[in-house]
Amino acid sequence: MLVVKFGGTSVGKPERMKKIAELVLGMPGKKIVVLSALSGTTNTLVRIGEALLAHEPSTALREIAELERHYQNFIQELYASDSHKAVGEEIVSRYFSLFRLLAAGKFDDRSYRELLAQGELISTELFYHHLQERKINSRLLPALHFMSIDENHEPELEKIADRLQPILETMQADIIVTQGYICRNHKNEIDNLKRGGSDYTASLIGAAIRAEEIQIWTDIDGMHNNDPRIVKKTRPIAELTFDEASELAYFGAKILHPSTIVPAQKYGVPVRLKNTMEEKAPGTIISSKGTRAQVKAIAAKDDITAINIKSSRMLLAYGFLRKVFEVFEKHKTPIDMISTSEVAVSLTIDDDSHLHDLLEELKTFGTIEVDQKQTIICMVGNALAEKEGVLKEVFAALGSVPVRMVSFGGSHNNISVLIDTAHKEKALNLLNEGLFEF
Repeated sequence: MLVVKFGGTSVGKPERMKKIAELVLGMPGKKIVVLSALSGTTNTLVRIGEALLAHEPSTALREIAELERHYQNFIQELYASDSHKAVGEEIVSRYFSLFRLLAAGKFDDRSYRELLAQGELISTELFYHHLQERKINSRLLPALHFMSIDENHEPELEKIADRLQPILETMQADIIVTQGYICRNHKNEIDNLKRGGSDYTASLIGAAIRAEEIQIWTDIDGMHNNDPRIVKKTRPIAELTFDEASELAYFGAKILHPSTIVPAQKYGVPVRLKNTMEEKAPGTIISSKGTRAQVKAIAAKDDITAINIKSSRMLLAYGFLRKVFEVFEKHKTPIDMISTSEVAVSLTIDDDSHLHDLLEELKTFGTIEVDQKQTIICMVGNALAEKEGVLKEVFAALGSVPVRMVSFGGSHNNISVLIDTAHKEKALNLLNEGLFEF
């Protein structure tokens, strides 16, 4: 069985929703189709929720009315028959009545999470009835029946599998449609897998059923070797290992949600990245196979804060780094990069929400210097540590770009450098020219 996920841009217009029906019909065997909300919907629902939390119901109602008009126009183009247009009108009326009901009552965090879930619920119901109008053998399976997270907001993969397997055995359909992003939490309340979570849903389902393949369809033809928004001369990568893809996603490659690879890698289910707008393009396949000792791709992660701790007490002092790390653990702030000398330790964080408290505690260890607006540039490839002269190639390519920190050897798949964000565009282009042959 295939698990096939389509993002918001892929279902954002009626003609695109019709196109993904054609794509899915052309795929062999049974499929589980995971859909995001229509493009723009989740952003609008966020604005509605924030307005209601701020006690601004008139703002929320204006947003609701505008979004409802969009959906009313959408169904007129999606369905061909008057009977199915009437079905579409009933669906839209039902959901937007719920929005107004939520706006009229006591709106809290639980209501907000329920509101955010509606985008995926609407898109899947509209798509399912489009398949029904075309007399395609299909079923609608609510993700809230099987997708769950624990008290730490982590998906419960084994429980998901235990719920999903018997449900699928009873569903005699070629295409099963379900929602991305949404789930239930440990209190059985409606919740979500955070932004970008539809990719995560597809991977969790694929791992739970040991799918033949997980396909993530977007509007880009696979993972590129550099950021195409900044670097003009980029190309899609044919193959990546799970570890390479994880590094790229974490360090800024926008096509893939950072958590997506984990469940698929656990059970060895290949993940294929494809382009809805150019379905014949080969895309990128992510699996356990890979070529060794070459830089395959570059990604950049912005909004990095560098913290430098200078202390004469570091010299020959065991336990010093443990005490430093305990400060970050206390404030639940992950560290991205770290470098040390006998008298100083430098590290980076991408979440500065607890920066003030961190600095207050770190001052007890020595002199603190902070640099914000930094960027980590990550070069990824399989077994890079085995490639002779790879650091020489990187620094030769960077030329005059000043490098604040470098991380190499901690991961076999990653060389990372920290630079000022002002040099990001120049650095990405120089590395593209110096490390790749076109």
